[in-house]
Amino acid sequence: MAKTVDVPVPDIGDFEDVDVIEVLVSPGDAINKDDSLITLESEKATMEVPSPHAGTIKEVKVGVGDRVSEGDLIATMEVAGAEAGEEQPGAGAQTPEAEGEAQPSGTGAEAPGAQAAAAESTAGEHGTEVLVLGAGPGGYSAAFRAADLGKRVTLVERYPSLGGVCLNVGCIPSKALLHVGQVLEEAAQMKDWGVRLGEPEIDTDQLRSWKDGVVNQLTSGLRQLAKRRGVDVIQGTGRFVGPHRLAVESDDETTVVAFEHAIVAAGARAIQLPGFPHDDPRVMDSTAALEVEEIPGRLLVVGGGIIGMEMATLYQALGSRVTVVELSDALIPGADRDIVKPLQKRAQSGYDALYLNTQVTALDADEQGLTAHLEGPKAPETARFDRVLVAVGRHPNSDRIGAAEAGLELDDQGLIPVDEQMRSNVGHIFAIGDIVAGPQLAHKASHEGKVAAEVIAGLRSGFEGRVIPSVAYTDPEVAWVGLTEGQAKEQGIDYGKGSFPWAASGRSLSFGRNEGVTKLLFDRESGRLLGAGIVGPYAGELIAEAALAIEMGADARDIGLTIHPHPTLSETVGMAAEAFEGTITDLYIPKR
Repeated sequence: MAKTVDVPVPDIGDFEDVDVIEVLVSPGDAINKDDSLITLESEKATMEVPSPHAGTIKEVKVGVGDRVSEGDLIATMEVAGAEAGEEQPGAGAQTPEAEGEAQPSGTGAEAPGAQAAAAESTAGEHGTEVLVLGAGPGGYSAAFRAADLGKRVTLVERYPSLGGVCLNVGCIPSKALLHVGQVLEEAAQMKDWGVRLGEPEIDTDQLRSWKDGVVNQLTSGLRQLAKRRGVDVIQGTGRFVGPHRLAVESDDETTVVAFEHAIVAAGARAIQLPGFPHDDPRVMDSTAALEVEEIPGRLLVVGGGIIGMEMATLYQALGSRVTVVELSDALIPGADRDIVKPLQKRAQSGYDALYLNTQVTALDADEQGLTAHLEGPKAPETARFDRVLVAVGRHPNSDRIGAAEAGLELDDQGLIPVDEQMRSNVGHIFAIGDIVAGPQLAHKASHEGKVAAEVIAGLRSGFEGRVIPSVAYTDPEVAWVGLTEGQAKEQGIDYGKGSFPWAASGRSLSFGRNEGVTKLLFDRESGRLLGAGIVGPYAGELIAEAALAIEMGADARDIGLTIHPHPTLSETVGMAAEAFEGTITDLYIPKR
């Protein structure tokens, strides 16, 4: 039996008469325990006040601009009498009436399309205007943008928290751990400068806990952003059962969502090599590697692309003896050889082995370890390892979403073909991110997601980015954007080049690194920037200037005359432009 309870301001320390700057709930809202009710702001801090119960808001007793202290009444709410104060199963699921009352202010009445989608839903179904399948950076960006444009949005995600692979088991945890590796490397380097530190002791449990804390901080923030926008989140695995319906399976429950428009942001998964014992926990993909269950004595990394080399960088810094096997003749295919060369040189000197033009033909497992059978010009026939990381690419998840039932066409790579508005062959279904053509990068997906949402909302929008930067967070970092020198040669483009070696950078030398290079490619006739490649510490932080310059149509003179702060690594971008222009004074380049 339900009962009504008061929800007062809890103990907020020494603060009194604190301003209410935001009210996050309305009468009729169904909320979970610990969901935020209001936001308070004092001279020293901003804080959100959570709900002590799960239930339904009856009355809100405060408004923006009010001042409150401990014990003041925030709201009254209806909770289950027998379990007042405890979260009820399904308490977070709103009824259609409650959802209508909880719409963000300014959205007004439902659009006719939303009414049509709801009308098509039957008993036990959930109706929505815009369905987004997948809550990675592309998916949540699409959902939030659509909600901001007044659409009623349902976001379906298989993970318990939003953020998809990137935030939960990819981009973010890997960068957190790579920072630890960077600090370890820098600490070891200090002995050359007269500072001797003790041997580091690595507590993998505490390290994993810290990494998880970084992830949780971001994913919990996304949950609040979704709530504030009125985005309905359903956890489970989604699969189309028709052109306007998606079945979401979670535990023993299936929810059918009827929608008017859909945005497919279902991502990709790690490729598994045939014949490998992938059921053996010692054979890892990047997700498993980021759990850092142990630091293996000997680690084999199969694949010398971005993910493989990032994981090799991490585990080598943690103390593993690392061997990398790459099928092609260079690391990080796609980047120019001269930009990758400093990374390759560092790997050859710091790793146990680096085998190019080599493949692993078989992998045998026994109790003592794993035996890799290698085939390559300089590789031994077999080698023993404690763990193996397989990082040979990712396959789109289009085979797991019921694409045929929705009428979606796929190409021979399993990708969903789309136009510049991210629209598939099914007019009301859009697709973004790793499941469409182009580089599998979070920043590409987020821009595509916003385009799809805007088109659905009736805005004139299209994916028109001239270039998409790529970054390998290795040691040293490798970053590039726009045209590579290899591509320029293949396409017969008349280009000029300006390069600046970091051995002439005071900032780079100040932290003991001189292997970096900044390279810019310019159209020889117009002088406009065509592409850039940077290698060195923090290269990923520098590449954005080149991306912006290409987008803005900047030429070498524009970049060279831009005053860069000194001493910084960003100066190397300006100086590379000056090198092309012939105006550089920090190098002597003989005139031709």
